[in-house]
Amino acid sequence: CKGVSTMVTETEKRLHRVCFTGHRPEKLRRFNYEIKKELEEQIKACFFDEKNVFITGMARGTDILAAQCVLKLQKEFPEIKLICACPYRGFESMRSEEEKRVYYDILSSASLVKYICKSYSPACFQARNEWMVRHSSKVIAVFGGKPGGTKNTIEYAEKIGVPVVFIRG
Repeated sequence: CKGVSTMVTETEKRLHRVCFTGHRPEKLRRFNYEIKKELEEQIKACFFDEKNVFITGMARGTDILAAQCVLKLQKEFPEIKLICACPYRGFESMRSEEEKRVYYDILSSASLVKYICKSYSPACFQARNEWMVRHSSKVIAVFGGKPGGTKNTIEYAEKIGVPVVFIRG
């Protein structure tokens, strides 16, 4: 049909997206394998609810665990996509060599890598978190109740009406 747009709007894309938030390793009180098991269950539940695009913020801890789960499940469900929402280029620079290797492996397997800010600033992490929530229809939060970026992200999601599913951190 001439003149009829077949472009999918951002609002429509958002309906199929889920983002993650959660603590860094030093704040997590459970073993990684326990958290990964619950993340995989939540990812599958989202997938069966027609949500197939998952957004991770690429921070150490929950974000990396979630990305690894998404990529693992992508082998079983090829329709699953991963978006890496990095706060700025060079975010990984202070990590160990092994952490950098994992980070780069995830980036190279992602469907999209999005840098939210041009460079580091004190506000870049909150900007990344808000971008992820605004582009999602659900948040999966690995949360243990401690103040910080995860709590701020959950509060932002609740403020703008994006549902949050909790996994005990």
